[in-house]
Amino acid sequence: MYPHHREREQPIFSARAHVFQIDPATKRNWIPASKHAVTVSFFYDANRNVYRIISVGGTKAIINCSVTPSMTFTKTSQKFGQWADSRANTVYGLGFATEQQLHQFAEKFKEVKDAARLAREKSQDKELVNTALTIAAPQDLSDELQSPPVMCVNGPEDKLFRSQSADITLSSEKERIKKMLSEGSICEMNLEAELFTLQDSNSKLVAALHEANANVEQWKKQLAAYQEETERLRDQVAELEAHGGHGPSDLLKDELTQSLEELESLLKAKDEEIHILQSKKVEYHEMEHDRDEAIRRLREMEMRNSELERRIQNSEQNLNNSLEDRDRMDSEIQRAIEILDIKIFDLNDLRQSLVKLIDK
Repeated sequence: MYPHHREREQPIFSARAHVFQIDPATKRNWIPASKHAVTVSFFYDANRNVYRIISVGGTKAIINCSVTPSMTFTKTSQKFGQWADSRANTVYGLGFATEQQLHQFAEKFKEVKDAARLAREKSQDKELVNTALTIAAPQDLSDELQSPPVMCVNGPEDKLFRSQSADITLSSEKERIKKMLSEGSICEMNLEAELFTLQDSNSKLVAALHEANANVEQWKKQLAAYQEETERLRDQVAELEAHGGHGPSDLLKDELTQSLEELESLLKAKDEEIHILQSKKVEYHEMEHDRDEAIRRLREMEMRNSELERRIQNSEQNLNNSLEDRDRMDSEIQRAIEILDIKIFDLNDLRQSLVKLIDK
C-alpha cells in the first residue's frame, strides 16, 4: 500500500523525531509510538491535491494524517510540539533533538496548512462551476421552460453549500476546543507535579520543625539550668566580695568570673540558634501558603477542563445536528432532481408533440 502511495506522492520535507500519541483512556498521558527517532515527512498527492504527514516504523505506519486547514501545530516546550487529528480521534506529539528542528517543522506545518486551505478553496470553486454547468446543460429548451427548474435546483444547492460551510466551521471549533483541552491537561499535569514537589518539601519542613521544636524545649531547659547556675555563681561572687578576702578567694573569684563569661557566651549562642529556628518556622508558613495557592490553581484548572469538556459535548451535538440537516437536504435535493427529470421528460414529449403538430 505504501509503495503505491510513494509512487504518486512526492516528499516535500522530512525530519527525525520521537513520535508520541495521547493516551485514549486518560487524554492526558503520552504513549511512545516509536522506540527511537524516526523520519516524519510531508507528502503531496498531485492527483488528489492532498497534503499528508506520514511516518513509518519498520513495516507499520506510525503517522498517516491528512493535513486540513483547521489543524494547528502547538509548541508545548523548547523541543516538543503537538497537533490534533480529528479523523483519527487522537493527538500526535513530536520530540525533536534541537529547538531549531522543532522551529523548522512548525514553519513547514504552517506552510502546508495554508496550501491545503488554498487547495480546498479551489476545489470548492471548481465544484460550484461544474454544478452550474450541469444545471445549464439543456440548451435546446426555451428560456421560459428552463427557468423554473434551474431555480428549483439552485435553492437546495445553496442550502447544501451553506450546510457544508457550517460543517467546516463546527469542525474547526471542535478542533480548537480539543486543542484548548489538551493544553489545559498539560497545565494540569504541570500543576500536579508542582503540588507533589511542594507536598514533599512540606513534609521535610514539618519533620525539621518538629525536631527543632524538640531541640528548643531541650535548650530552654538547659538555658534555665544555666541561668540558675549563673545566679548561684553570682551570689558566690557577691558573697566573696562582701567578705573582702584575699589569696585563694581571689583565685576562686577569677575562676567564677571566667565560668560566668563562658555561660553568658553559651546563652548568647543558644539565643542565636533559637532565632534561626524561628526564621525557619516563618519559611515553613510561606511554603504552606505556596502549597495552598497551588491547590487553588489546580482546582481552577479542573473547573476549566470541565467547562471545556462541556463545550466539546455541545459542539459535537451541534455537529451531529448539522450532519442530520445536511443528510435531510441531500434527500430533498435528490427528490428535486427526480422531479426535475420527470418535468424535463414531460417537456421533451410536449416539444416532440408540438413539432409533429407543426409538421402536419
